[in-house]
Formats: sequence, C-alpha cells, structure tokens
Amino acid sequence: MWGIIATWRMAVEGISKASEMLEDSQSSGDAIEEAIKAVEDFPFYKSVGYGGLPNEEMEVELDAAFMDGTTFDMGAVGAIKDFANPISIARRLSKEKVNNLLVGEGAEKYAHKEGFERKNMLTDRAKIHYKNRVKEVAELEIKPYSGHDTVGMVCLDTKGDMCAATSTSGLFMKKKGRVGDSPICGSGFYVDSNIGGASATGLGEDLMKGCISYEIVRLMKEGKHPQEACDIAVNALDEELVKRRGKAGDLSLIAMNNEGEWGVATNIDGFSFAVSTSKLEKPIVFLTKNVNGKNIHEVATQEWLDNYMKTRMAPLKEN
Repeated sequence: MWGIIATWRMAVEGISKASEMLEDSQSSGDAIEEAIKAVEDFPFYKSVGYGGLPNEEMEVELDAAFMDGTTFDMGAVGAIKDFANPISIARRLSKEKVNNLLVGEGAEKYAHKEGFERKNMLTDRAKIHYKNRVKEVAELEIKPYSGHDTVGMVCLDTKGDMCAATSTSGLFMKKKGRVGDSPICGSGFYVDSNIGGASATGLGEDLMKGCISYEIVRLMKEGKHPQEACDIAVNALDEELVKRRGKAGDLSLIAMNNEGEWGVATNIDGFSFAVSTSKLEKPIVFLTKNVNGKNIHEVATQEWLDNYMKTRMAPLKEN
C-alpha cells in the first residue's frame, strides 16, 4: 500500500510524479520532495515557489518544511529569499542534529554553503499582481492579504514510512519577515509513521492557534478515521475562534493514516485537494465543502479542471 494526499489542485502534477516513484517502491521522503518541487517550479501557481506572490516590499519570501514520520527528523526554513527549492533546503536541515529551523539571512547562508541553487523568485507576472493589488487596495479599499494557498502533503510508501511537507510564499503583501504556520511543526504539518500525518493551508495566524496538524494526528492515534479527525479538529478550532474572537480565518486540512485512508476538512467554499493511492487508477482532484460540520467531497469535473488552469495561465495586464 502507498498513498499521497495534497492541498489544492496545483499539487496534482507533483503527486502524479510521486505516484510513479511510490509504485516503484521509492521512499516517501524522495517522493514528497519531488512532488513539492513540481509545485515550486511552476510559475503560474502564485502562492508557492517561483512566481509566488511578494511581500509588501515586493520581495518573495518563502517558507517550507519537511518531516520524517519514522525518525521524527524535521527541518524548516522561513522567510528565505532567492533560492529555487526551499523544500529541498528544509529536508537537508532535517538531517542536522540542531539548527533545524532557520529563517531569513541565516537560512540563506546555510543554503548557499550547502550548494543549493540561487534564483530570483520574483517573476514579471508576480510584479503585475503586486502592482495591481496596490492600486486595488487604494481605490477599492480591499484588504491586501489575499492569496495564501500553501501546498501541503502527506505521503505513505510501501515500507510503511510516512513524511509530511509544506511550501508557500505566505500571505500576499505580508510584512517583511512574516512567517505563518507552514514551517511550524504541529501547526502546518505533523506526521508519525505509527499513526499518520496531516498538513494545513489557510490563514497561518489562526491555524497556529490550534496546533491543528498535531491535533488531527492525536485524534487518529485515539482511533479516529482521518476524516472524522479532520472534521472534529477543524470544526472545533473554527468554533473556538468565532467564540473568542468573533471570526475565524481560512482553515483547511488534509490527513492520511498509515493504512492509506484519508480525510479532508475545511471552513471555506471552493477548497480543492488531490489524492493518489495504490488503489486508484490515477490521481483524483476533489472539491470539498463543509455542510453542518460534515465535509462532503465531490470529484472535480473536467470543466472545472480546464477552467482552473485557464484562469491561472491567462495573460495579465497592469491596471
């Protein structure tokens, strides 16, 4: 048995590649790293890697993390600039005995010393998005912080080893140096090969308030199916935030246990995710919605899939 689950439609090409590796009995670590890199390298996915949306100073600062569920090795980078694949840097850090989470200049110095590829991650397309948003904020009085779709994954290989990983450019027009939940163990991700793993996407500032990825794994340890664990954790955090603060930010979680069973929960409309397992003929993209506390998943139509790519690759003009 093998399996991989990921947040958002943007992950499907990556998990397709990972599926071939897993079918060939390669490790969950290698498979999940390649799957994340495929998202990081595609310039039309504007919330991850190359082409990711910049901060308020028009700089692309990236966060990424990797965790091995068998050894508990964990590595992460925050607010790193000008390196092509932060997930690979995070995985390398997971092999260090200490200094597993590095940010900003320190992360960049480490990446340079270790020979990782330097690359200007700010694309012309991202510059147009930035300039248009500046005008929209001024003219339409909308909030700048739109666009925070982390790619998060959980992977199980044929040996029973599991990994979790994340990568994101974070909030669009965030403050310089801002770091969300994605590189924070227990919030943006958590995995234990004896149980399962989870990963998050949404508003990091609220996801961190519930240590929600760890909470889902804890619920699975108690015997909950991944779907039940996701439902309980997302609904509980959403309700608590509303009770204490009057509202809750976007909360979306994916999970898989060590038997390849999976679950997904969200508090928003339009959340998509992708799944591939040894029991499926090919990776499948689902759309999910929360109806009275229960998350309902529907297979995405070809029309939806076509429109997804058409929208993201449409030519841009500066307003």
